[in-house]
Amino acid sequence: MRAALRQLGRDASLSAVLAGVVATLISFAGPLVIVVQAAAGLPAPLLASWVWAICIGSGVLGIVLSLRHRVPVVIAWSIPGSVLLVSLLPTVDYAVAIGAYLVASALLLVIGLSGAFDRIVARLPPAITAAMLAGVLFGFATNAFVGMAAQAWLVLAMFAAFFIGRRWFAPYAVMAVLVTGVLVAALCGQLQGPLPTLALTAPVWVAPRFEWQAIVGLGLPLLVVALTGQFLPGIAVLRTAGYARPAASTLLVWSGAASALLAPFGCHGLNPGAVTAALCTGPEAHPRAERRYVAGVSGALAYLLLGSVAGTVVALFSTLPKELVATLAGLALFPSIAYALSTALAAPRERDAALVTFIVGASGMSLLGLGAAFWSLVFGLAAHLLLAWRRPRLLVGVEQPR
Repeated sequence: MRAALRQLGRDASLSAVLAGVVATLISFAGPLVIVVQAAAGLPAPLLASWVWAICIGSGVLGIVLSLRHRVPVVIAWSIPGSVLLVSLLPTVDYAVAIGAYLVASALLLVIGLSGAFDRIVARLPPAITAAMLAGVLFGFATNAFVGMAAQAWLVLAMFAAFFIGRRWFAPYAVMAVLVTGVLVAALCGQLQGPLPTLALTAPVWVAPRFEWQAIVGLGLPLLVVALTGQFLPGIAVLRTAGYARPAASTLLVWSGAASALLAPFGCHGLNPGAVTAALCTGPEAHPRAERRYVAGVSGALAYLLLGSVAGTVVALFSTLPKELVATLAGLALFPSIAYALSTALAAPRERDAALVTFIVGASGMSLLGLGAAFWSLVFGLAAHLLLAWRRPRLLVGVEQPR
């Protein structure tokens, strides 16, 4: 451990540290809002415990996996799972929901131990996975323009800060956007409500109850959307950036085990990050790929710090304008989208299939309860197989077997 910490100190850079911290801040500013919506009606201590559990789990796993594999592994909570809970959680008792979380986590652990997910991921063409990633990220980037009608000066100031930063201090452009946005919002009186007081969050244990209706109606959908909506794009982020490790099965096992341990405190599922991970795996974090793992560690430490005061942080981010959050997330993903698109369209023979993948992923469609990330792979791979298929050519003058 001491050797790992010494190596971390030698590899640390300001750009990598900032990339990890900004990725964590975006997780709090955007996806955390969905968790708050899903928890509507729950007592405040249970919501604070929920946020504490997903942050502590993300932090511990991020540190362990990033240091172990020297890769910027970003762990976060399941965003599609959070969306699913917005409609499903109010229909079941919270203790029963905890039981469904446990079952989903246990199944995730079993799938990881089987190694089946690795074999599936290894067969995916790089152009298709890169196009899926670009499509998933594209929807978040477009939100940066949506807020221009309501908060034109705020959004324009953040755009200016981003491109000025890209021109003269590229590694810190995203931080310049965040600082600019907060300053403009404060000067224009757009911060909502008083600042909350700082207080440590006490986790709350909820004894799980198991009911087959909740396991089928809540636990299994949570498992499916985590695999298709988080693990596939999350692993695609690492592979597109050139990281062959860790194996997909490793991420499944660690995520499933940690999710099961933290489920009684409210954790609905941990998995590799996709949107936030893209901020830590590119050259903006560090020009040398082998030193970008520092971004994974710094982001994980930020999770631990913010998770320990989860109740305060939830109240703090609620004071920021939603347009600020959307613009920050969109601009931060510009370089990652450009890199993914260039990878997806690099091979001329793969461009049609990659374009199909990108369009479906960017559409945000949902069919049969499965999200756009899954269906973009289905349609993209179908196009890839159709375009790559060749009829077997008969040898002239050789009798073919009957």
